[in-house]
Amino acid sequence: MRILLAEDDRHLNDTLTYQLETEQFTVDCCFDGEEALFYGEQNIYDVILLDRMLPYMEGTDVLTALRQKGISTPVILITALGTLSDKVTGLDLGADDYLVKPFAFEELLARIRCVTRRPHTLTVNDAFRVADVTWQKSECILTGPKGSCTLSKKEAELMEIFVHSIGNTLQRGTILLKVWGPDSDVEEGNLDNYIHFLRRRLKITGSSLQIKTIRGVGYSLIMA
Repeated sequence: MRILLAEDDRHLNDTLTYQLETEQFTVDCCFDGEEALFYGEQNIYDVILLDRMLPYMEGTDVLTALRQKGISTPVILITALGTLSDKVTGLDLGADDYLVKPFAFEELLARIRCVTRRPHTLTVNDAFRVADVTWQKSECILTGPKGSCTLSKKEAELMEIFVHSIGNTLQRGTILLKVWGPDSDVEEGNLDNYIHFLRRRLKITGSSLQIKTIRGVGYSLIMA
């Protein structure tokens, strides 16, 4: 799961990034509203943690702009402004939740679970079953009818995307953004290489799942 964290307090930003990455999340962080809007417009995040008071552009303005562009990514506003009117304003602008500082990290995790409504991607000890394979994210282990294999970090990030989009066509650009991030200058050939590696992993496990190439568009994980 990829999270965008927009928080101008560098100590809090660093702390939350470390804690979230420890919980196996991929985190892109930024420190002002203009950056937050740029990242959010990429529409590659599963959830956005958005500080309300940001330099250059307030979090509420970022939220309004994202919603006007049709981006429905769940947003949790994080702020020291905790009055009822502040909360109502944030929720009316399109926020999915509102978390007042200071807060416990465990509460933040619970809020993320709530707005994403996908608890299996947040409980790192859980295994996710799709077709004839089991994907254990915390251990990066893929298990099928004929055995198991361990995936590299990038292979695991690709698998995470595919298992949650089985049967859907994923565009190459979307995959590159989700796995390598918006600031990466990775060449598209690297994606092809990792798709090849992932196909070999599926074959090793004896799975009937296949990654189909959709010419000129991208890839889709399907049942053979």
